[in-house]
Amino acid sequence: MTPLPVIDAHHHVWDLSVRDQDWITGEELAPIRRTFTLADLEPEARAAGVVATVLVQTVTAADETPELLALAERSTLVAGVVGWSDLTAPDIADTLAALRGLPGGGRLVGIRHQVQGEDDPEWLLRPDVLRGLRAVAAAGLVYDLIVLPHQLPAAARAAALLPELTFVLDHAGKPPVARRTTHPWAGRLRALAALPNTACKLSGLVTEADPRSWTVEDLRPYTDILVEAFGPGRLMFGSDWPVCRLAAGYTEVLDAASELTRPLGPDARRAVFAGTAQRVYKLPAV
Repeated sequence: MTPLPVIDAHHHVWDLSVRDQDWITGEELAPIRRTFTLADLEPEARAAGVVATVLVQTVTAADETPELLALAERSTLVAGVVGWSDLTAPDIADTLAALRGLPGGGRLVGIRHQVQGEDDPEWLLRPDVLRGLRAVAAAGLVYDLIVLPHQLPAAARAAALLPELTFVLDHAGKPPVARRTTHPWAGRLRALAALPNTACKLSGLVTEADPRSWTVEDLRPYTDILVEAFGPGRLMFGSDWPVCRLAAGYTEVLDAASELTRPLGPDARRAVFAGTAQRVYKLPAV
């Protein structure tokens, strides 16, 4: 466990009595096919030294974001929300403004779409999507990228076309950890990281590894590439709770990140575990 104050830049909650999570299917995901609330998270996060979090959307549903903002409004832990809105809608700018006016709307820090589920590898480059991304930038928000390795080139091109928008790569672009290779993920990741308006989350790696037998050393080659490509000033820790529970508990994920970043100096580790998230998402000081 890191003694530093920690901002968890990526976690979820969901209530199956309110809305189904249609992506939680099959035997492998069965352990997380139940409701997870902030009340479940908070004791684990507080015990691990987490002082603030960023709550991230899970489904392509307009109603979810107002619900997450309302949760954040009532929480002393959630400092920011990354929600969903239809980027291709003609009234996207008005929708973002309306979200800002809702209870908890001041905690809206970003927008995300499940690009990983889009068949078109260049979905991010569609004219209607780029127009929506410009609206996200104009609203002063960040755009979270949830993409697979083959979609990283389009992400890099979108980031190059929109230097006014900060793109945050979730789960390091889902590298092939279980296959114990870095190719071609690493080259594509470096091309994205070469753009100054990008950042990356040190998150989700345990579930890209073999969930039954992963070790810290399995993750190290990927973390080393992330540190080299983005630098600590553009890298931020995220637990990916409760999805991480498929492979590891909350403290285990944080301990792994702490061990993987141990070679960094104190200032660099402060950036990874709090400073980068605070700056990128414009969160209150911790």
